[in-house]
Amino acid sequence: MEREHAKARLLLEALPYIRNFYGQTVVIKYGGHAMVDEALQRSFALNIVLLKYIGINPVIVHGGGPQIGNMLDQLGIASEFRQGLRVTDEATMDVVEMVLVGKVNKNIVNLLNLNGGTAVGLSGKDGRLITARKLEMVVDKGDAPPEIIDLGKVGAVTGINTGLITTLLGQGFIPVIAPVGVDEEGETYNINADTVAGAVASSLGAKRLVLLTDVAGVLDANKNLISSLDIQEAKQAMADGVLTGGMIPKVKCCLDAVESGVEKAHILDGRVENCIILEFFTTSGIGTEIMCRRCAV
Repeated sequence: MEREHAKARLLLEALPYIRNFYGQTVVIKYGGHAMVDEALQRSFALNIVLLKYIGINPVIVHGGGPQIGNMLDQLGIASEFRQGLRVTDEATMDVVEMVLVGKVNKNIVNLLNLNGGTAVGLSGKDGRLITARKLEMVVDKGDAPPEIIDLGKVGAVTGINTGLITTLLGQGFIPVIAPVGVDEEGETYNINADTVAGAVASSLGAKRLVLLTDVAGVLDANKNLISSLDIQEAKQAMADGVLTGGMIPKVKCCLDAVESGVEKAHILDGRVENCIILEFFTTSGIGTEIMCRRCAV
């Protein structure tokens, strides 16, 4: 009987958080180990469906780098990365679109639907959901002239069709978005999924942006988890070299979203079962939250 009472207390503990999130939109970037481990896949799906059933509107943006890499290997197409981004020529773009839109996206939709949700898969081409331009990468070389890197068909977001997303949310659907965009001339672009998730969250005025990754969150110089950062603290951590490698673009993405009006952004360890529920509905949370301190509730 005590165990049943503990369950009841746990639900009541979550009530203030549920009330705070009710009717709000959250954008979640799904990627990393959470996408390939079967137990974590089901945990993710159940977390998302639970959010929907308690009155929260989840929007999913997904990656698919490993799946794209595997297909390129099978086809004998070499992969090249610059500054963490995949150089995308015409042949690679065809594979990216085929894998992200044709396979990964539909697998996630099916996963959510099998676990009680009603999901709809989209790419940036559907309803001109994601408009884009060619990404111009310029690398500072200090005293030397800057290096201009041609990444091919790698894009930067120029606009999000929020009307399409809000229409789907209003009808009870869970949008699942593949990060493929299109420009005014109809050219297709491969876009970083974190960047798309941040742009979607900003455009929707989402309450939360969540990036699932394969580390505990933002770590300090001693490799301890930093549970909370405001905008200035995050920028200082980058300036001091506390943040390195792939964590830098993730934090920049979170900063852009928060500075655009998203209440908080979270970097979570997707290898932890039920990480989304633990972060949203418990006092301590499990990852790193980035916020505008003066705007925090």
